[in-house]
Amino acid sequence: MRLVADSGLWRIGPAVAAVPLVAVLEVDGAVLAWTVDESVDASGAQITLTDAARADWLWRVLGEDGHQALAAATAVAPDHEAAVDLSGIELRPGAVDGLRRLAVGHWLRRWWPASVRDGILGLDPALLDAEIALLTSDAEDFVGEDSLDADIGALLAPHAGALAMHLLVGDPRVVELVRKSVRLAEDIGVDAPGWADLSDAVDNLQLQPAAVHQDDYALAAGRDTGPAPPGLIARGAASIAWSGVPGGVFDAAEDTVGWAVAADGDAATATLHTAVIGPGSPAGVPVALRCGDITGVGVLDASGRATIPLLDRSNAALTAAGGWDQDWSATAVTVGAEVAETADARERVRRFARRRLALPGPDAFLAETLAAESDY
Repeated sequence: MRLVADSGLWRIGPAVAAVPLVAVLEVDGAVLAWTVDESVDASGAQITLTDAARADWLWRVLGEDGHQALAAATAVAPDHEAAVDLSGIELRPGAVDGLRRLAVGHWLRRWWPASVRDGILGLDPALLDAEIALLTSDAEDFVGEDSLDADIGALLAPHAGALAMHLLVGDPRVVELVRKSVRLAEDIGVDAPGWADLSDAVDNLQLQPAAVHQDDYALAAGRDTGPAPPGLIARGAASIAWSGVPGGVFDAAEDTVGWAVAADGDAATATLHTAVIGPGSPAGVPVALRCGDITGVGVLDASGRATIPLLDRSNAALTAAGGWDQDWSATAVTVGAEVAETADARERVRRFARRRLALPGPDAFLAETLAAESDY
């Protein structure tokens, strides 16, 4: 095993991809990361030690001798070029497989590329969060109470109503997941609306044949982009960088942002519309348009649309005549924060998602299995 310096911290394991291709899990004294579409072997884990003294779980994955050697080697903070070889010390096979699955669960919450246009089904958020909560409880020896990924109550609290509806479906796999979630909620004291009623429903449950077909797990349809505005000068399409926007809001396909520049009296304005898939709201998400020296900024409304004024190089309102004179072929549109993210990375995520839906493996979440079984 080789320890290397990484931004003032000690790190073991291989380099991993950047978002949206990396699954991350914070545990006591460390952050674990994997590239999601690469090997699931334990050797693929990257472990960055944020506080080696708190990472007392390391003996479970390195053995006692390995833990002692690592503790001694990391007693001094590294400089930017430090590296230490720990001969004969490796991660035990399978020791962090459960943690990887938990990390992938959190990745699914944030990065699953649900898309009507691409035909990639969304994952039921209530079932996904419930299973992640159970996995988090199982990993209590690794995940500390103050870790970012440790809040079981926050995972369960919003979903009592949705889980109650799932009981009506009658799928035994779903019922068992709901039953376990209720017991966990009782154990940790979740006190949120609907949980007392859900507990009573589970206690009084009599299983019936499934009353709802799996088609009910299909995505909602995307919104119509609408007709071209009057006085159209130019129009085009752009893509959304996933890492710049909230998860669970926008269709994850490419070219889902339509933009148009049109004459509005003596001025030129831009309209933007995004393909919104939910369940989150796009309201307030910033948008920006730039073409040469022409700029415009605004925010989306709840329908995923925005009309924004355009300014010329002198920061004055762009006139309609100026709009007609402009070459709009270099127009760039940003939705959310401006981030460095490639279309190739997003396509890798889509391929990974399609593989998981085509052949759910032993690490698949129930929400994935149900999506894969859907006829949509």
